[in-house]
Amino acid sequence: MKNWFKHITILFAGVALLATSCDDGDAVIDEVTAETTRGAILRTVAIDQNEVIFDLDNSVLVEGGFSATVEVQDTEGGDLLSEIEVYGGFRDNTSDGVDDRAEVLLETIPASEGVPGEFGLPRFTYSAGYEELQQALDLPGDAFFGGDQFTVRFELVLTDGRRFSFDDNTGTITGSFFSSPFLYTANVVCFVPDGYFEGEYSITQNSGSGPFDIFDGFSQPSVTVEANSMTGRSIGFTYDPGGFDSAYTFTFDLVCGEIQNFSGTINSGSLGCDGSSIGQTAVANVEYDVEDDSEFTILIEDFNPDGGCGGTYEASLTFTKL
Repeated sequence: MKNWFKHITILFAGVALLATSCDDGDAVIDEVTAETTRGAILRTVAIDQNEVIFDLDNSVLVEGGFSATVEVQDTEGGDLLSEIEVYGGFRDNTSDGVDDRAEVLLETIPASEGVPGEFGLPRFTYSAGYEELQQALDLPGDAFFGGDQFTVRFELVLTDGRRFSFDDNTGTITGSFFSSPFLYTANVVCFVPDGYFEGEYSITQNSGSGPFDIFDGFSQPSVTVEANSMTGRSIGFTYDPGGFDSAYTFTFDLVCGEIQNFSGTINSGSLGCDGSSIGQTAVANVEYDVEDDSEFTILIEDFNPDGGCGGTYEASLTFTKL
């Protein structure tokens, strides 16, 4: 190991919240609502769609939207729910002169429309196409580009008038089995063909040191790039097999000609020089050619805040399709 690893520790934090029975759900609901009076949460069951396709040649939206199935959970098996209000908004993340849009009410769903799910709790499926979102937010046709986002937020209205939504979230209900963010995004993206930036890639480290020497012998010589959605990609591998054996993941998005949101995280515990976590993020977006996924190079900044690893530094990595 290099000096980078002095005083290194691995911290493992596990939460065994398994959705294997109704009893499991009841146990965690009791914990979630212990500090409230007959409270409620909204669990994410499935995200069926969260991308809006932008036609780069004609500068218009052409398909997509948002669709999700959610489940209401409370101390009365869903009977506390009166209705669900659904709000939509818009985040303009590009320099095209269009402002963000404040939230507007998209729909009010009565509790009676809930369908009992796996645990007997009411489930609701909500869908909104891009045209519906665009019209509700009074957005002109030229308001969009890759990287912009529609937002969809659910708000639970209980029979006693109390409300629960994104601002009421805590760490207990935003991860593991109880994924309850209340707030979702539908990203504006450009079409990416099936199989693009997927498959086996080798990784060459062109410059840099520190954790990137995993590509110089501490990890496997090639990795598999997998599609999480039409535009989302993930690269998983093992950090220091036989040693730390930590699961590690790079993720990135293909956004209308640019690789964006490239980052890396340790999955199983925190790995750092002083017990703190480490990670990587791209220094700048990288252009890609939708006709060629044979190779791309990205410049990444490693960060280990106050972790005793010597601050941040850059490393250049080239991914080559095998």
